[in-house]
Amino acid sequence: MLALKNTENLTGALISGDYWDLDELCTALHGLTGNESRYLDWQGARMRLLRIMHDLRDAYQGNGNIESVGNGLKKDTMKNHDFIASQNNIYFSTEILWPELIFALVAINDFIDLHKKYEQATDLDIHIVNARKFQALILEGMKANMSEETYRNTMHHVITSNAYVKEYAIQYIDLLNLSYIDMSKDQRTQSFESIAHNIIVQTRDYNNFKNKIITETNKTKSSIHDYRTSIEYPEHVEW
Repeated sequence: MLALKNTENLTGALISGDYWDLDELCTALHGLTGNESRYLDWQGARMRLLRIMHDLRDAYQGNGNIESVGNGLKKDTMKNHDFIASQNNIYFSTEILWPELIFALVAINDFIDLHKKYEQATDLDIHIVNARKFQALILEGMKANMSEETYRNTMHHVITSNAYVKEYAIQYIDLLNLSYIDMSKDQRTQSFESIAHNIIVQTRDYNNFKNKIITETNKTKSSIHDYRTSIEYPEHVEW
């Protein structure tokens, strides 16, 4: 079963499941993000979801965390059915930074809408169903870090698709990621709601940042998705 829970220091969330759980999620995200040439205005958001897919695939290929989890199989059951099997399943997991996950929560809405438009998909499309499940897990993880009122407001914005990621200045998520990494656990607890708000609602802080990026890209007549900053992530993160 796919699961998501806060890491010890609230730096991110641990996403875990067996091989098929994680593969199912990756397949859903890959199906929704579609062809690179089709969604040109969503390239930044698409690349961020692909990065999460890469981390998930890396995990279930055995390059992340591995644990043995009881599967509920009892000795009496094996005896009654005359077979022997393991009483544990192997679960794989990987950590994802919270700002990255919150952005994914928002971005998935756009790609579901695009998938419906171009593939004539319905809400019962298997990729949409599995992506919605992932969104639900992210929201459930966020709920533990928010007041009840803030969580209700967050749910409203996500459900009504008031947030959108077309031509999104994705460099802003890098900025939030690094800022979040540098915080103490207490600081993360205090700032979690405001960070989520900045991503989901696209506040003045985000719009000011985006305008600066646009000013820079206009000088070279390049796409906002292609703009590169000097940001470097640390090799080690205290999860």
